[in-house]
Amino acid sequence: MFLSRRVKEGKQLIPKYSYAVVVSVSEYQRRVDALNSEDLRSLCRRLQISTKEEVGSSLGPAVRTEPEPETLRPNLSEPSDLLQPEQIEKLAKNLPPRTVGYPWTLAFSTYKHGMSLKTLYRAMQDQDSPMLLVVRDGDGQLFGALASEPFKVSDGFYGTGETFLFTFCPEFEVFKWTGDNMFFIKGDMDSLAFGGGGGEFGLWLDGDLYHGRSHSCKTFNNSILSKKEDFTVQDIEIWSFE
Repeated sequence: MFLSRRVKEGKQLIPKYSYAVVVSVSEYQRRVDALNSEDLRSLCRRLQISTKEEVGSSLGPAVRTEPEPETLRPNLSEPSDLLQPEQIEKLAKNLPPRTVGYPWTLAFSTYKHGMSLKTLYRAMQDQDSPMLLVVRDGDGQLFGALASEPFKVSDGFYGTGETFLFTFCPEFEVFKWTGDNMFFIKGDMDSLAFGGGGGEFGLWLDGDLYHGRSHSCKTFNNSILSKKEDFTVQDIEIWSFE
């Protein structure tokens, strides 16, 4: 009765002080579509219901309606001889969630440990995390792979779909698992390989960690990671996350 009497008397049902309501575009459209008369549309305008875009444009570029995600900047146990800070950030954004928040620890480098796949395998024995392999070839190009588990000698392929290939040649690009097969990682005493299908590996390194090869493969549907299919290795770094 109280409300109907105020309506009959022509009094507005708007409080003395009104507040701007910021809603999503879809919610704003839903509310507008729900209005059945010009009077209610006028009421909506008097209540100052605005979209986020309208608020941002009216208040200028300094207003942000949603916080920007923080840049991922992992802590490294020591400086990388291969990766620049911006390259580290790009890789960090693509790492598996279970590595986030853990420092990067240099588990192996050819500069410290020499050019030997056997030594690389020995360095992996006490590791228990994904491994980031970074290669710099004779052309100065950077590329590599994220392995879902430490490298080891195996009878067949191992690993999971967390594994991916990447390259900075000529621009940064990541090649994730396609689901076509499960040829993630394969290691023996003479080579270390990533991806397969069609008789080619996405990335292959020899036992001396000196010669390598990169082809497109079905596992990752990658392009050639290096400038040339066959390349020589200049340096390698392998980072763990623990």
